[in-house]
Amino acid sequence: MAKRFPIFLDLADREIHVYGGGRIASRRVETLLPFSPRLTVHAPRVTAQLQKAALEGRLSLQRERYEAGSIGLETFLVLAATDDPAVNETICEECRRKGILVNACSDQSLCDFHFPGIASKGDLVIGVNAGGQDHHLAKRWTDRIRKEVEEDGFDDQTKTASDNGEASEDGT
Repeated sequence: MAKRFPIFLDLADREIHVYGGGRIASRRVETLLPFSPRLTVHAPRVTAQLQKAALEGRLSLQRERYEAGSIGLETFLVLAATDDPAVNETICEECRRKGILVNACSDQSLCDFHFPGIASKGDLVIGVNAGGQDHHLAKRWTDRIRKEVEEDGFDDQTKTASDNGEASEDGT
């Protein structure tokens, strides 16, 4: 498989749907929530963490199983994180037909993108990925970077740079 190009997307006004309410779905939803206020979880049962986020109004919760043909064309991104690989594959097939980005937790060959480990503070966001091959390696590096960014004195240097009129290497 070819290397994946890292890209940072603005998800603020994009519809994201997550199918599944278990441990993996819960972790990915928690990662997405700071980036997307338009997130809907579809699952008959969900973790306490997802239930709490729904009660707090941080996400929309639909207590339902995936139904073929139910993914709307306005959907930008889908996470297929059910406990049934066949259902995840069907979700992926529907998304492909409709031109919707999709990630299946059960089979990386079905994924349009890999879900990164995230370390962030302020405007600084760092994504870590090991090509879908070694999740432990990606987690180790994410944890190391997160500790550096969140715990070891990061002082919002992105704000300081923008306040001083400094531009990034790409001119933005």
